Amino acid sequence: MPSFDDIDIDAQALRVVKAIADEGSITGAAAALGYSQPAVSQQLKRLERKLEVPLVERVGRSVRLTEAGRILARHAPTVTTALDAAAGELAELRGLRAGRVRLVGFPSASPTIVPRLLADLEAHHAGVTVTYLEAEPPEAVEAVREGNADIALTFSYPGDREDPHGSSAQGLSVHAVGTDDLLAVLPVDHPAVTEDGVDMASLAGEKWIAGCPRCRGHLLELCARAGFEPHIAFETDNFVAVEGLVAQGIGVATLPRMAVASFPQLAGVVTVPLPSTEARTIHVVTAHGADRVPAIRATLEAIVRLLGTVGPEARGGAASRN
Repeated sequence: MPSFDDIDIDAQALRVVKAIADEGSITGAAAALGYSQPAVSQQLKRLERKLEVPLVERVGRSVRLTEAGRILARHAPTVTTALDAAAGELAELRGLRAGRVRLVGFPSASPTIVPRLLADLEAHHAGVTVTYLEAEPPEAVEAVREGNADIALTFSYPGDREDPHGSSAQGLSVHAVGTDDLLAVLPVDHPAVTEDGVDMASLAGEKWIAGCPRCRGHLLELCARAGFEPHIAFETDNFVAVEGLVAQGIGVATLPRMAVASFPQLAGVVTVPLPSTEARTIHVVTAHGADRVPAIRATLEAIVRLLGTVGPEARGGAASRN
């Protein structure tokens, strides 16, 4: 076994081991990294010779990481992020502004924040390339933790029962960058709509349209504070379907403003802002030190700028009717 001083592990070798862990095969790792399978196999063998310990073992027709391989895979995201940050700072000194950013975000950010973000970066940082994947906050946070994303756009509600920014985000950098109003979505002329907004208590007898069980925690909290448990008759995470059901008088719902702003409002629907205390908070999640990478920092700065302009004007101010 080589001594500590003899161990020489380059960043690309770590990425290879991490890719094998993620993809479950050398073939899959090669495809994910854009390399040929022989190139990945050769790099793996060179690293095994350096370390004098096997990193993969055969299991039937597939391979899996040995304990040594799992150790390297576990440390790979931290090490490669630090190296990318160092390379980024050096690039700044040399006047370079190019880089690749892997962004993951929640569904209602896809049609609202992300297109404007890409246009902003194209206008001000043309050398920055952004790839995008849509995912709910828990999966987005995990993608950053596993080194599969550089920035996660996430959200949380007051009193969230499953806040993805608690223990699951330990060791990561989490920053609140904006808020998104919560709206009551009701049929036009619904009696619960008053000059002061919405009387939530008067909705106790309604049928409710809610998201999946993991996504409806805030609705349950909101209704509990109004003194009732909602009768959830319909379940969908499709924003258009929610408005379609409401427009037909089948039920009532709540939606964040970004979701409502992501498509033309359907006829027969009124949306009314709930108190600002019910708004969800928008977060960005990164690895610690990732903002030292120029491309990541430019993307984070653009997100903060844009969130100041994604607001009530998107679909009207107080109550919006159609």
